[in-house]
Amino acid sequence: MRSGAIWAAVLAASVRAAPAFPSLELKDNSADALQKLSAYFNLIAAKIQDSRNLASAPSCDLSKARMPAAGLPSPDEGLRVRHVAVGRGTQNYTCDTDHAESVPKPAGAVATLFNASCVAALYPDVLSRVPGMVVHFQLEEAENLGVTAMAQSGFHYFVDSSTPFFNLDTPNMAIGQVACAKDSSADAPAKAALGQLGEKAVPWLRLTTRPGTTGGIKAVYRVDTAGGSPPATCRGMPAKFQVEYAAVKGGNGSLTEGWLRYWFWESNSGK
Repeated sequence: MRSGAIWAAVLAASVRAAPAFPSLELKDNSADALQKLSAYFNLIAAKIQDSRNLASAPSCDLSKARMPAAGLPSPDEGLRVRHVAVGRGTQNYTCDTDHAESVPKPAGAVATLFNASCVAALYPDVLSRVPGMVVHFQLEEAENLGVTAMAQSGFHYFVDSSTPFFNLDTPNMAIGQVACAKDSSADAPAKAALGQLGEKAVPWLRLTTRPGTTGGIKAVYRVDTAGGSPPATCRGMPAKFQVEYAAVKGGNGSLTEGWLRYWFWESNSGK
């Protein structure tokens, strides 16, 4: 199949399934939302045009994928990229409502993961457009990643306050179960995409795996983040709130939407 036909098929699938895709949320950042969506589709159109000159579709070779990791330690020697995923979900926080100037505290995260491995290897410029685009779509309709055709590849959550967990064993893929610990972090670049209400991007992270991890995964990087940061203080914030809907819900944590990209590294031996 020609490369152009592959791109056209992706777009055609999106059009046919349009009613099932998430709704665009313009909110207080409408100009940014429309600009990011326009830039994404303009780039896709350019890729389709360019691909018409190719005799065959390029192969998906993860060894060619290049991970942005400014400010983070490089992957250890002997590791290779196993999987690249886009994460769409929430960063959770707690607030001390008795002290308005207290700082919101992180309390885990929840996200759906989507397979972006071949996009990372073949079209990194397309993938770089995804964060600012998908963060403006409704989170509740998260079976699809905005207007992309990326398939789900797993789920991310915390099993306790210090253990982020990635379930990458799904009907679509069987990569492994990954329990992690934070190794290092770096502030997101100044030009990182903002959230629906202008929230800053959460930091980039390097995670190392803990005993019990399966599938040979040794390290996980969280990069190219968009949104997800809490307000500077707890002033005016209840113990639990959701930024997207500006609605108060009972409980002890706060939720802010975000977009993340995860790179999973395994040993060259796969063990």
